Amino acid sequence: MNDNAAPPVDARSRWQKAAARMDAYERLIRLDKPIGTLLLLWPTLSALWLASYGTPSWVVVGIFVIGTLLMRSAGCAMNDFADRRFDAHVQRTAGRPLPRGEIEPWEAVALAAALALCALLLILRLNRQTILLSVPALAIAIAYPFFKRFFALPQAFLGIAFSFGIPMAFASAGDGVTPLGWWMFGINLFWVMAYDTEYAMVDRRDDVTLGLRTSAIAFGNLDVAVVMVCYAIYLAGMSWVGTQRRLGPIYNAGLVVAGLLALWHFWLIRNRDPARCFRAFLGNHWLGFAVFAGVVIDYAVRLQRWPLWPE
Repeated sequence: MNDNAAPPVDARSRWQKAAARMDAYERLIRLDKPIGTLLLLWPTLSALWLASYGTPSWVVVGIFVIGTLLMRSAGCAMNDFADRRFDAHVQRTAGRPLPRGEIEPWEAVALAAALALCALLLILRLNRQTILLSVPALAIAIAYPFFKRFFALPQAFLGIAFSFGIPMAFASAGDGVTPLGWWMFGINLFWVMAYDTEYAMVDRRDDVTLGLRTSAIAFGNLDVAVVMVCYAIYLAGMSWVGTQRRLGPIYNAGLVVAGLLALWHFWLIRNRDPARCFRAFLGNHWLGFAVFAGVVIDYAVRLQRWPLWPE
């Protein structure tokens, strides 16, 4: 008897089908494309550091990191469920699992619900205010995919969804969200408007054909100017946040890096080439990271009491 004999054909076929199904689930929730998770994560973690004056609980940090991944994944599954009849007609999205029929629509909804439930179980370790804020956060995440049907600026609504981790982070650090937390929430909306308009510029032609609404369509020839104005408002707002927390030159250096990246994005999107607009969108991960790194390093130096600036 040959112990190294190949498994029966039926067994191989079952394994191949199972592997294909797992790959479809992975692509549905974008585990192969972490950009969305990172765009959610950097402002949330920046808020967590600011709310705790540079000393967040590492348990809370872990909860927000894992919770962000879970909720972004759930949001992707709901988005693909809502767009399943449109994605097949858009070049960039035609290969997604739902339009290709690799999984059923009910599976996407079930997976989104399971991921959201896991995120809720994590949040239950935090205080009551944070738990209460998770309810509208979930409702907004579910509603967003449908706003493209009737709302001229769905990117603005996405800004609310992608900024809601900020007040939750502030709430987790105390008994409620401070005014600074709400100001930072509003400021972050402009960054989301900037990068998601770049994203919408990629699919503009397909979206017009399908009758969908996006900021790239609504702003028309002013789209590039609006993106840059949104970047400017975001960076000016974050500079003001730094003054409120008396952050120093390292934080400001992070904002300078973010500003240079925004200028690079202008260079990429100025001719509205879809491939370059998508490249600019992806580059926002580094812009958000530059701001977050400035917050973390500035507080780390301050807490070490290195004589870079007076208290």
